[in-house]
Amino acid sequence: MKKLLIIFLLMIAGLGVIASDLEIESKTQTFSDSEHKIKLDGGVKVKLDNLTVESDNADISIRRNNKLDTATFYNKPFAVEINGNKKREVKSNILKISLINKVVRAEGETQSVLTEGNTPIIIINADVQEYDTKSSVMVATGGVTMKYKDIETYSDKAVIIADEKGGLKKLDLIGNARVKQEQNESEGHHFVYNPITEEMSVEGNTKTIAISDDGKKLTIHSDYQQYSKKQNTYVGSGHVKIWYDDYYAQGPKVSVFPDKNTNKPNEVYFVGRSKIIQQEKDIIADKIKMTMNPKDFTAEGNVKTIIHNIDTKENDL
Repeated sequence: MKKLLIIFLLMIAGLGVIASDLEIESKTQTFSDSEHKIKLDGGVKVKLDNLTVESDNADISIRRNNKLDTATFYNKPFAVEINGNKKREVKSNILKISLINKVVRAEGETQSVLTEGNTPIIIINADVQEYDTKSSVMVATGGVTMKYKDIETYSDKAVIIADEKGGLKKLDLIGNARVKQEQNESEGHHFVYNPITEEMSVEGNTKTIAISDDGKKLTIHSDYQQYSKKQNTYVGSGHVKIWYDDYYAQGPKVSVFPDKNTNKPNEVYFVGRSKIIQQEKDIIADKIKMTMNPKDFTAEGNVKTIIHNIDTKENDL
C-alpha cells in the first residue's frame, strides 16, 4: 500500500485528539511490534504541519504507551518547511524528527538554507543542526559556517533565533568564532549579532582587521569589541592594542569613527591612560586622538614624551 491512512495511524498509535495531522507515503510500510517501529521503504514522504521530509527509507519509533515518538530518515533525506514567503530547506546524512516536541535534528554533512521569495538569505553548514519548530531556535555544532547577506562566519557552535515570520532575529557564534564582512574581519570567543540594529559584539581575545582603500590594515586587539554597521563605528575595551602603518597604540578603551567622505575607519580616540608609539617616540597621555588620513595624532592630559636612542656623545673634531 502506497499511503498509510491517518485513521490507521491514530488507531495503532493511540494518539487520540492531536493538534496536527501526520501523513506518511512510501512504497512499503511494515510494523514491528518487537522493535516498536514502523519501517518505511521506497519513496518515503512524510508531512507534519508545514514540514515535509523525503528520503529513500525511514522508520518511526513507538513508545510503550503506543504513541509515535521519533521519525528517522536515512540516506541523505531532504526536508522543507514553508512559512509564508519564507522556505527552510535541510539536507543531511540522517534526519530525525521528534513527533512529540517537534524538534528536527540533522546529522552528518548538514546544510540548511532559508530562502525569502527566490533569494537565499541564510546558508548554514555544520556537522549537526537541531531546529525547534515551536521556539524557532536552531543550534548548529561542529565546524559551523554561515553566510547571511554580506556576512560570512565560522564557529564551533551557532545559535540562530528566528522571528515569528521565519526571519533572522538573533545570532550567537560561540568558540573560535570568525566573521568576515566586506573588507573587515573579526575573531573572538563569542559573537552576538542583531540583524535589526545591525550591531555586533564580540568578547574573548578579540581581533578586528579593517582594510582601507589603499590596502593598509587597521588592526584592533581587545577583550571586548562592539561594531555598528549603520554608523561604521567600533568600540573596544580591555587591554586595547591598535596597529596601523608605523603607529602602535594601547590603552583601556578606544572608539573608532569613519571619515565623513569615504566612510572608512579614520579617527581613533583613546580614553584613559594610553600610549602611542611612532618610530622612536613614545607619547603617554590621558587622551589620544590618531588619524589615518592625514596620518597624525594629538595627545592631551599629563602628556609625557620619550624619545629613544638619542646620541648624546660629542662629535669628534
